[in-house]
Amino acid sequence: MSFNPTGQGLTRRGLLAGAAGMAAAGLILPRGARAQEARRGGRLRIGHLGGATSDTLDPATYAAGPVVTAMLAVCNNLVEIDAKGQAVPELAEFEPDAEARVWTFRLKDGVTFSDGRKLTARDVIASFDHHRGADTKSGAKGSLEQVKEIRADGDNVVVFELTSGNADFAYLTSDYHFVIMPANEDGTLDWQSGLGTGGYVLENFEPGVRITLKRRDDYWKPDRAWFDEAVLLTINDATARQNALMTGEVDVINSPDLATLHLLQRRPGLQLVEVTGTAHYTMPMFCDQAPFTDPNLRLALKYAIDRQEVLDKVLRGHGQIANDSPIAPANRFFAADLPQRAYDPDKAKHYLKQAGMEGLKVEISASDAASVGALDMVQLFQQSAKAAGIDLTVKREPDDGYWSNVWLKKPFCVSYWNGRPTEDDMFSLVYARGAEWNESHWDNERFNELLLKARAELDEGLRAEMYREMQGLVSEDGGTIIPIFVNYIDVANDKVAHGEVASNRFLDGWKIVERWWQA
Repeated sequence: MSFNPTGQGLTRRGLLAGAAGMAAAGLILPRGARAQEARRGGRLRIGHLGGATSDTLDPATYAAGPVVTAMLAVCNNLVEIDAKGQAVPELAEFEPDAEARVWTFRLKDGVTFSDGRKLTARDVIASFDHHRGADTKSGAKGSLEQVKEIRADGDNVVVFELTSGNADFAYLTSDYHFVIMPANEDGTLDWQSGLGTGGYVLENFEPGVRITLKRRDDYWKPDRAWFDEAVLLTINDATARQNALMTGEVDVINSPDLATLHLLQRRPGLQLVEVTGTAHYTMPMFCDQAPFTDPNLRLALKYAIDRQEVLDKVLRGHGQIANDSPIAPANRFFAADLPQRAYDPDKAKHYLKQAGMEGLKVEISASDAASVGALDMVQLFQQSAKAAGIDLTVKREPDDGYWSNVWLKKPFCVSYWNGRPTEDDMFSLVYARGAEWNESHWDNERFNELLLKARAELDEGLRAEMYREMQGLVSEDGGTIIPIFVNYIDVANDKVAHGEVASNRFLDGWKIVERWWQA
């Protein structure tokens, strides 16, 4: 997940003026337009959304924000997602057996932690076992329930044996929770030291304030980690982030306030980096808590939101309408032929009547820490729901601590997901029975049955059919309203440069510190 606070109101005139001004200025650059020969040196300063005083270096607790971007520069994964969305070897070459049930990862030679220790299979096993078992508090626990056994075959080979085949398992190992850290003598994970095999060393960590990184001279990747130093500042207020960029306090910001984005185009030497990926806004409802236990009530709320209005006024068109399924057009098995749900107050009234809940009064918790324009979105929802006879009360929650005090705690709230490169990963993490991050507490027997079957199916056509049915089930029966997919937008000054930008997350797939360089 990642978090995107703003605090500005929206006006239609402001939106149109901003869009026109930005287009006239030619601020949007094609992917890779800043490419030039990379060079070493300089300092990268990022004004980052999503930091909190509760952040820790424990990868089991990672949600998003600067700690994740920093630790993806301090550490590596077995596999990474490249700019084309493909799973490519990072720390290890990988090979599945014929059934994609046993996956073998061979560690690359010459990889060391920043304290000089050689990377071994023990470190990999400890890094994954940290998220497994009954006692773990990791949000990625559900993703690894398919792993039956992890074993070493010598110092340099790790074998993952799954309960059933998974054609996408290599993608799963690229998840930011699964950064590789050193093992303690007892086989547990040494996350407290902040050591990794990446191109940077953690010099300073002030949760919710500042993270400072220093480049290693002995990094095993010769074509990465260009900056001498990187500083990640937590700036959760969107206006403050943009001011920091315009005054030169930082070089890059993520998730600008779209309502005032036109102000940035007036400043010379700025570039807007925008890619379409899998990010989406959600409004999960606890399906095991009244009134959301009734699927008719859930459908009523889904028909009561004007998705086009949200796209136009909150995102200013920087995204696409969604259909209450987390699988985006950028995903391989996106079901484009499913009927698109539209705003329909009469249908909403119909389903309210079916649920016996006419005149519904319900509260939704929101904060601009949840996503760019989250409060504007729920206020628009509040107005559109009135026509369906729904009295929606918006409870504004504090920005700080939203993800620890509201998300997964309140029965109806606003959330945000970057999405995942595969359908199985997204569904397993958030929609499977008992998943740690099942934010709607949804439990659908047919869906859970298909999840296992689709994961093990090697026939692409059959997988497509199963994932289509699953998307339909989530959309119709699921406990999550998903109104829009959102583009990833970062803004940088002309002091930094980059190659082709990844579309799996903002800030170049959260790999900006490793991949970008000084212009």
